[in-house]
Amino acid sequence: MAQLEHLQVFHSMSQSPNAHLHARADLGSGLALARWSNAHDARDYVAPSHHTLSCYLSGGTGTFRREQPQHKGAPNRLCIMPAGHESLWIVNGAVQLAHLYIEQERFALGAVTLLDREPRTLQLQEATFLEDAEQARRFHLLCNLDWQEPGERIRASSLAHELLDHALLNQVGLRQGLRLKGGLAPHQRRLLQDYIEQHLAEPLPLSELAGLCALSEYHFARMFQASFGLPPHRYVLARRLTHACHLLRHSTLPLGEVALACGFASASHFSNRFRQALEATPGQYRNAFL
Repeated sequence: MAQLEHLQVFHSMSQSPNAHLHARADLGSGLALARWSNAHDARDYVAPSHHTLSCYLSGGTGTFRREQPQHKGAPNRLCIMPAGHESLWIVNGAVQLAHLYIEQERFALGAVTLLDREPRTLQLQEATFLEDAEQARRFHLLCNLDWQEPGERIRASSLAHELLDHALLNQVGLRQGLRLKGGLAPHQRRLLQDYIEQHLAEPLPLSELAGLCALSEYHFARMFQASFGLPPHRYVLARRLTHACHLLRHSTLPLGEVALACGFASASHFSNRFRQALEATPGQYRNAFL
């Protein structure tokens, strides 16, 4: 995840003299959290490079978008602010809220693995003061955790992934007026997905993946990025880490065997990569779910 200060929505809130940051956490794997209070303010978000899911934990009945003054917030209402959107807000009275920030690569991974769609064909649909009791419940559970305690931060990461998955399944639509250029054919994308999943324990060089599609490595890498939303090596690493999380939660395999089953050369290499991506060691992750 980019440094929180470099995320436009977080930066805009942090620049307000009226907004107060109560907690923040970089969860790794393209997700970050912040819990805020604000009152008597005006905030503008203009074309952020990331997606934001927001939940009003309390208050907000005097908050509205400038172009929709008759439409006001309330406790447990959700706002979905996609990358590239623009929204201008007026805050009358007090509000407590939580933000989940989502990098576009993380969204792309969900589009491919959860929806079996090319990320560039989809868009997160903007919503203001949406009612979704299940998502609101997840946000409240998140905010009852101590994000600085390693085990609870890992549980927060799990809830954040549930929030994103729910949004992907319920708040994503087809991008209108899109004319696709380049990229892999759907059957090639599915072939690669299946092949990678079946060979996570083995080396997966670019030449091998390109050969499955009868393409040069150069053209394959460009077409893969167009269809998957991230480079081949990042996609493979993400799938290895996802498989590692599953094994850590649902098996008793020693960490060394988990590392080998997920294609890492050694337990130390696995631990370093895992910690870089998830802000926790494999052991901490496993212990958080015992």
